[in-house]
Amino acid sequence: MKPIQAANGFSFRVGFSGYSGHLRVEPLYTEERDNPIKSLPDFVLPPAFPTETPESIEEHIKEKYLLPRLDEDAFSPEKAGKQWDFDWFARAKIPLEPSMPRAIMVPVWELPFRRCKEGSTEGKWEPNSTQVDVSDIIVGGETRGSFPRASNGAANDIVRGSINNRPFRPGGLEDQSLERVFPYGASNGEWVREVLNGGPAQTIPPGFKQGLKLGDLMSHPCSWNVYKDQSAPDDTSVGNLSELSVQFDDLFKKAWEEDVVELDKDESDSVKSEAEANQVDVLNTLDTGSSALDEILSVEAEKVDNGRDKGGQQQKEAWAVSGGSEWIADQFYELVPDMAIEFPFELDTFQKEAIYYLEKGESVFVAAHTSAGKTVVAEYAFALASKHCTRAVYTAPIKTISNQKYRDFCGKFDVGLLTGDVSLRPEASCLIMTTEILRSMLYRGADIIRDIEWVIFDEVHYVNDVERGVVWEEVIIMLPRHINIILLSATVPNTIEFADWIGRTKQKKIRVTGTTKRPVPLEHCLFYSGELYKICEREDFIPQGLKAAKDAYKKKNSSATSGGTGSYSGSSTVQDGARGQKREPFNRGKQNKHSGPQTFGNYTGTGWGNQSNGGGQNSWGSRRTTWLMLIDKLSKKSLLPVVIFGFSKNQCDKSADSISGTDLTSSSEKSEIRVFCDKAFSRLKGSDRNLPQVVRVQNLLYRGIGVHHAGLLPIVKEVVEMLFCRGVIKVLFSTETFAMGVNAPARTVVFDTLRKFDGKEFRPVLPGEYTQMAGRAGRRGLDKIGTVIVMCRDEIPEESDLKHVITGTPTKLESQFRLTYIMILHLLRVEELKVEDMLKRSFAEFHAQKKLPEQQQLLLRKLAQPKKTIECIKGEPAIEEYYEMHTEAEEHSEQIIKAVMQSSVAKQYLTPGRVVVVKSQSAQDHLLGVVLKSPPANNKPYIVLLLKPDVPSMTQSPSDRSNLQDKKGADFHQGYVLLPKSKRGLEEDYRISAGPRKGSGIINITLPHRGAAAGVTFEVREAENTEFLCICNSKIKLDLPGLLEFVSNPAFSHTVQQLLKLKSNGNKYPPALDPLKDLKLKDMDLIKAYDKRTHLLQKMSENKCHECIKLEEHIKLAKEIKKHKEEVNALQFELSNEALQQMPEFQGRIDILKEIGYIDEDLVVQIKGRVACEMNSGEELICTECLFENQLDDLEPEEAVALMSAFVFQQKNTSEPSLTSKLSQAKQRLYDTAIRLGNLQAEFKLPITPEEYAQENLKFGLVEVVYEWAKGTPFADICELTDVPEGLIVRTIVRLDETCREFKTAAAIMGNSSLYKKMESASNAIKRDIVFAASLYITGV
Repeated sequence: MKPIQAANGFSFRVGFSGYSGHLRVEPLYTEERDNPIKSLPDFVLPPAFPTETPESIEEHIKEKYLLPRLDEDAFSPEKAGKQWDFDWFARAKIPLEPSMPRAIMVPVWELPFRRCKEGSTEGKWEPNSTQVDVSDIIVGGETRGSFPRASNGAANDIVRGSINNRPFRPGGLEDQSLERVFPYGASNGEWVREVLNGGPAQTIPPGFKQGLKLGDLMSHPCSWNVYKDQSAPDDTSVGNLSELSVQFDDLFKKAWEEDVVELDKDESDSVKSEAEANQVDVLNTLDTGSSALDEILSVEAEKVDNGRDKGGQQQKEAWAVSGGSEWIADQFYELVPDMAIEFPFELDTFQKEAIYYLEKGESVFVAAHTSAGKTVVAEYAFALASKHCTRAVYTAPIKTISNQKYRDFCGKFDVGLLTGDVSLRPEASCLIMTTEILRSMLYRGADIIRDIEWVIFDEVHYVNDVERGVVWEEVIIMLPRHINIILLSATVPNTIEFADWIGRTKQKKIRVTGTTKRPVPLEHCLFYSGELYKICEREDFIPQGLKAAKDAYKKKNSSATSGGTGSYSGSSTVQDGARGQKREPFNRGKQNKHSGPQTFGNYTGTGWGNQSNGGGQNSWGSRRTTWLMLIDKLSKKSLLPVVIFGFSKNQCDKSADSISGTDLTSSSEKSEIRVFCDKAFSRLKGSDRNLPQVVRVQNLLYRGIGVHHAGLLPIVKEVVEMLFCRGVIKVLFSTETFAMGVNAPARTVVFDTLRKFDGKEFRPVLPGEYTQMAGRAGRRGLDKIGTVIVMCRDEIPEESDLKHVITGTPTKLESQFRLTYIMILHLLRVEELKVEDMLKRSFAEFHAQKKLPEQQQLLLRKLAQPKKTIECIKGEPAIEEYYEMHTEAEEHSEQIIKAVMQSSVAKQYLTPGRVVVVKSQSAQDHLLGVVLKSPPANNKPYIVLLLKPDVPSMTQSPSDRSNLQDKKGADFHQGYVLLPKSKRGLEEDYRISAGPRKGSGIINITLPHRGAAAGVTFEVREAENTEFLCICNSKIKLDLPGLLEFVSNPAFSHTVQQLLKLKSNGNKYPPALDPLKDLKLKDMDLIKAYDKRTHLLQKMSENKCHECIKLEEHIKLAKEIKKHKEEVNALQFELSNEALQQMPEFQGRIDILKEIGYIDEDLVVQIKGRVACEMNSGEELICTECLFENQLDDLEPEEAVALMSAFVFQQKNTSEPSLTSKLSQAKQRLYDTAIRLGNLQAEFKLPITPEEYAQENLKFGLVEVVYEWAKGTPFADICELTDVPEGLIVRTIVRLDETCREFKTAAAIMGNSSLYKKMESASNAIKRDIVFAASLYITGV
């Protein structure tokens, strides 16, 4: 214990005494007092830290403040991978900094001799400045909106995005900002020349008072090497200026070298800088106001520069690159020595090519048949993403494909799954999702997009889907430019075209590869009367097999016996080795669940198997016999397992039940099936395990028979798929979704029919559809050949039909792009991407946009043409006004004449002797003539005599007449000779009126007949009433027998002289009959047109050009000027947004959105528009109006979710549900809202019928079912309430959960807390039991 100092210097200490703990005070003697010297230890330890020095202090500060380290406690190895329970981003303290400016000022470079030095300090040039958006000069700013932003949302927003985020800038959009920031003169080296010549440097930035002080810059000796530009065109308008190309490599080298070495160049090849300076001085004296010269120079400079960039090639750039890659397969392992993933098999050629291009970071399009190995390319992209520490996204059109790919890739990569109802490991580097999810992420600006390197589109041919094909186009257009694209598709005829569209849209090369060779060749057979007849092998059609089948068909039908099968062999036995690619017509029809018995449209005749489901040979008993014969045949030939494709869920079930007595599995296979089913269905609740569908399918599976269609429960479908992949299912009855959604090949594929119901009508199976399904035949590595069989029952298809369906061309990829309100609203939120940009980049506008550069060049050429001017001798030209009136009057005249000539009154005037004016076929002046004969029928021509303006010929040689006959030989092979009426048919029944001389009525004149009389050439020919320009008020006397029967020259001369007299008064034509007074014109529109024409003619007569001697010349010139203007206007229209196909619909939809308050007049999205952006499940307008009209407020959660099922249910024809009065009122209220929106859209000229609009987007068939399910009713009981298959019920309720989440988000935007809680309760009420059973692909069995 330390001593205590007393006040007077006496020291003592306090301590404890003994074991009792008493305090004891002891005085201290002098020798025991503290001595500073004695307190020092005998040995002094060195200091713990070295002496601080300036260097050590600097190192300490750098270590502590400049090189921060992670917190060892928070980021220790033991805590690696810990999932934090709170949001890091919400708690992050971001220092408040001034907002980034929207724009800054940058200098504008100008040519030295264009610079204005007046008014500047010290006579130096001061550059002008211009305002530029910050996003244009920020690195990466062109990729993401206008401003970089920090992630400040919830963790889920990083993956799914948020409506508050701005989407990434789509790749391929033209960016003109670089041209403003870095003009041509600032990037071509002119500034270097200027500085080296001693010119002033730009040292003061815009907006600053002071800048860098560089001192006085002296001129630097250098030489400029000038070469002839070989790529420049010889006929350029700028001559030598465009031929010179200054090489700056030599300049930069000489500028920074210590010793300048003069190059020994010829004087013609070396231009010294002094000469350059003198030239600049000379140019500086030019007129600085010649803006036209500036434009010409800038345009020509751009042309020359662009020509150099393209290497002098004038041909168009091809974005889709195909072919020329054969060398890659031979040198593959040298080109790619370090593969990202090794495959246990030898790669095919197209796979090697695709992998090589992936290694180079290029986008690829792989087109190959089903089961050809396209997935290898997707796997390699996943491996590259893992290797590069980036992400890859695999998108598929069907949820089943997504689940299956998740199972396949789980053991190889770090995989996550994102679908509408499942979100597993979204932080993984390899994400599998549906295409709709990716579209939502792009529109909502998910931050995870930054990390994506590859996006893989599987089953790209699904872009042809009418309903969902637009999603593919949207996603491809919206992808940022840093993302590479991989497209996997079946073989389609326009692969290059589609790849070219993608490349042009994204401004990047697309490598096209693939193969038309099947890994397992196919043979195609017909099955009739218990025998197989091979009709196609390796794409070679075999007519003998088809003939044998037809012979068997004829033999069976001609036989009197009814029980025999008519077995006929011939060349019918199936041999291993064949192949076929496409399919098409023939086949028996079948009953569709929604359509009942059908007669298969308009297809009649042979080749298509018109069959009903009635009795006779088509009864189910007969069908059962056919199936048993087929299965027995396939079993004997070892052609099992087999997939039998039908096109009706109902028929698949009936076909499987019809062979209930067949057992195709062994005892070990039965045991395997039983164990598998017990494990799979063990996750279901007790009552769900005993559902009729589950029990029925299990009984079929035990016997090796399976059923697969959309009506099955999801878990049941997955059990069937997995057991089929294991090989224990021998016969599978399936719809066509199995061919696309499941990668499970079989030994044999059978087509029950080659006709299908597509939702609207029955039609033949398309070649592309046939190829997709037939591609499931043949297991790679197991079978040498795959067999495809077409069932024949009532008839044998025709050879042309079979060739078309088997070897025909698949359906081309066609755009299904259409505008939707949610697309418009999403794009209106973003300033960088307009709706017009989306329309321009759609596949539908591809060809029109591809021609735009040519049209732009054509427009420039037309604008550059010298303008024609009209010099008027009477002062200010008025010919344009006169020509406009003349043109308008002509239009009205044509309208009136067309109507008048077809009227019955006009026909009464068109009798023989009536003077008419006929349109000229060769000369400008119209022809004066007279009617010789008028037909009784409306569709017969008149016979007229016309005065010709050409030079008359004295005689007409027989050869001329022969030529004239030949000219009309197509209609009148031997001359047009009219017989007497008694000897003529009805078609030649012309009226013969009595003339001055009596004739027999025979018309001997040959039409057309030409001659000359009174010094004028005339012609007699036929004329339609539409050729008459006007009917004159004059009528002349005719000698019809002399003209038509005797062909008398005096008769023709007399007629011509009478016509010439009518022109003798100076008028070209006699006055015409008045349409109102004489022809009794009564139509109001025609009367208005007549009055307008009269008014225009009056104004024309008052115009000073009317009597001008140069009127005809000026009219012709005005016509050329107007034609030129119309061509320019047409080109400008084609180059504008107004020429887009869907622009009228877009304008209509914009007006509708303004009308209902989703956007304002400035196209700014309002709160209703933001809510509509969240509606992806149902029709966005109906859903949004339902929320803002508070239609769900008076409903319970169970009732609300039942009503919402109308948004997502898709089946049209169902049994009528039994609803409560409250639900019935809510249903009617929602239907009325849809009708109101339909009427509004119809008012704005959208092609929508209100009733069809409401019925298409609202289907109330499952309202009662969902209501009972939300109340807790067992699934078996709700299935009894409707005729909708169980699988569609589950699908609807699963999608309904997603709709609840969307409505919940919308309620948060609206601030409606009660609706938010109601949607949360509704979602919880429907999420239970078999409906939300986890997928076997995800959790395993």
